Amino acid sequence: MKGTQQGTLEFDIAETPVVVAEEAAVQPKPARRATAESLAQKQREISVSEFFSKNRHLLGFDNPQKALLTAVKEAVDNSLDACEEAGILPDLKIQISQLSETRFVMAVEDNGPGIMKQQIPKIFGKLLYGSKFHTMKQSRGQQGIGISAAGMYGQLTSGKPTRIVSKTSKEAPAHYFEVQIDTAKNAPTVGKDQKVPWEANHGTRVEIEMEATYKKGRRSVDDYIEQTALANPHASIRYTNPLGEEIVYQRSAGELPVEPKEIKPHPHGVELGMLHRIIVDSKANSVRLALQREFSRVSDKVAGEILKKSGFAGSTRPRHLTMAEAESLMRAIQQVKIMAPPTACLSPIGEDAILNGMKARIKADFYTATTRPPAVYRGHPFQVEVGLAYGGDMPADEPIELYRVANRAPLQYQQSGCAIFRATLTTDWRKYGLQQPKGSLPIGPAALFVHMASVWVPFTSESKEAIAHYPEIIKEFKLGLQECARRMGSHLRHHRREADELKKRSYIEKFIPHIGIALKEILSLSEKQKDEVVEVLSQTLERTRAS
Repeated sequence: MKGTQQGTLEFDIAETPVVVAEEAAVQPKPARRATAESLAQKQREISVSEFFSKNRHLLGFDNPQKALLTAVKEAVDNSLDACEEAGILPDLKIQISQLSETRFVMAVEDNGPGIMKQQIPKIFGKLLYGSKFHTMKQSRGQQGIGISAAGMYGQLTSGKPTRIVSKTSKEAPAHYFEVQIDTAKNAPTVGKDQKVPWEANHGTRVEIEMEATYKKGRRSVDDYIEQTALANPHASIRYTNPLGEEIVYQRSAGELPVEPKEIKPHPHGVELGMLHRIIVDSKANSVRLALQREFSRVSDKVAGEILKKSGFAGSTRPRHLTMAEAESLMRAIQQVKIMAPPTACLSPIGEDAILNGMKARIKADFYTATTRPPAVYRGHPFQVEVGLAYGGDMPADEPIELYRVANRAPLQYQQSGCAIFRATLTTDWRKYGLQQPKGSLPIGPAALFVHMASVWVPFTSESKEAIAHYPEIIKEFKLGLQECARRMGSHLRHHRREADELKKRSYIEKFIPHIGIALKEILSLSEKQKDEVVEVLSQTLERTRAS
């Protein structure tokens, strides 16, 4: 380093490398904490049961109160589905018993067809095991997770197995099982398997002991069961809560819902990988025939148009289809007009059943319901139903009650993230006679029941608590809400006119005697003539009221 005439310092370049080298020499060498070999030894397959046991909030077991509700919901969904598929009007018995401050036993019993002995361990002791995941028809369960996840939660919090009794016919013996889940293998472990006496002719009973909390009010088990009775008027439910109170919900519909029929996937609802797999797995002799057999609404003519636009030979064997060829088919499918999928796979509740259910559970002055025509999102058919009750004992200065239902199963949590809530919020209820603060549900003595029936409800999570915001779905919700709102608005306007007329009549009735006195003085009428005038005026008013 040298001085300069300006009094500043400058560095000698020749000295600089020596200084840098000395500084670099004192830097510590980073320790190597892992190698590729050591990392490879830590890798292992994760069981789906193990994953969800550590992430049980994804399945709706966030807290003790919600866990109890979720467990009851999953068992009830299974029972209702089983009864309906067997053509049996459901009779459900639900009982929650309290063992200690935080320990409860949940039991759900049905009169369904029962479960084959060899299937019981897998249904209750293996996640992602079920018959509905690949079935294109409406059902409450979709993933094969629900009841086994409830049993897993009970096992994790109480250490106790799921207890099951099932009987398939009056002549067959009842089988009792105690089942736990081996979470490392996602496999059932059977503790007990024995025949037991059971007076029921057929059905299934499941008991799960768990850490939980019981509370009354909104988003409680009590609330869920009441809404289930509303959404399933064909079911009879006998419910006993932990306080020993028994509530019976009698069925208000004597017929089962229309049985949904299974359909094939629609070409507009599948993605490239799924399209390729479906065709490759087909037993058809050609790709052209595979398109017709494996997908709904694909006739020979439509298959020909798809192949023509794709430039692909339809006589090729399905198993020889390459991914590049499947991609050309996918592009062609988007260019060809294909009929919407059939809707026999849906089983809506129906306007009459919704009205009967609402009248049995909600005291109101006015009821209306509508079932929208079927619509489609991503190739999946769905149908929206809306029921509305107004007046009665419902509070006039609070937000309306909103009951959200998907495939006849009430949705209790994540209301603000649901498409039903979004559609209700963005409907202008002021046009129909209700107050509506900005960004809030309308205010008034009303209750809304909104139901979506679909072969695949697009839930936002595995806990099945909210419907995703697909534009096609929100549009249908709003159209159904607006239809019921128009009817309510017409009802309110009619009653306001009647109230105004009654008010006017009351004024006239009040002043008729004074009119008689005035006419008597002006026209010099006798007392008798005055009384006759008053009588004529009263009769005229009465005839107007009657008309």
